[in-house]
Amino acid sequence: MDQIRTGKFIRRLRTERGWTQSAFAERLGVSEKTVSKWETGRGLPEVSLMLPVCELLGITVNELLAGERLEGEAYRERAEERLLLTCDRTRPETKVVICNAACWVSVAVWLALIFIAAFCDLPVWARITMIVCAFLGIAAVIAPILVVAVNTEIYTCPKCKTKFVPTFSAFLLAPHTTKKRRLKCPHCGQKSWCESSLRKREE
Repeated sequence: MDQIRTGKFIRRLRTERGWTQSAFAERLGVSEKTVSKWETGRGLPEVSLMLPVCELLGITVNELLAGERLEGEAYRERAEERLLLTCDRTRPETKVVICNAACWVSVAVWLALIFIAAFCDLPVWARITMIVCAFLGIAAVIAPILVVAVNTEIYTCPKCKTKFVPTFSAFLLAPHTTKKRRLKCPHCGQKSWCESSLRKREE
């Protein structure tokens, strides 16, 4: 979402109607400073104001967020982009916390099943079933954790300082510590211990 593009779009449509920032702000019941903030790309209208802004400017919310007039196929594509953006607003930090919690819960369940299978008086088939279920359960949790890690972490090459996202196979097979992974930089081609950090959420 490009706030500067949206701001320029608002300013263009406002001036086409011959309104000053003050007049436009008065129609919306906001301050002139608020309109100025929108038009300079330092913010967007609040959700409660988006429909009134669009009604005054004769556009749709989708066009407001896109920062341009949309028709036909372009409108549909932008609508899908807005939907995907709305559905993926979870912060990377939150995803990591959720995955870590899920990992610890699954480990606890796994250990409990192993303990029951080892020390309780159960038929052999029941013990084998519990152990298999425990391993399947832990695998089912580890897989999505790895997917989240690939999609939330970005690595910095210590040699050329390039930031990059490794492929899933490179991520999975690379030796690693809690904060570093030995990866091949796509920019300089050197394999080294690259430091990880969380990707910033796109606005």
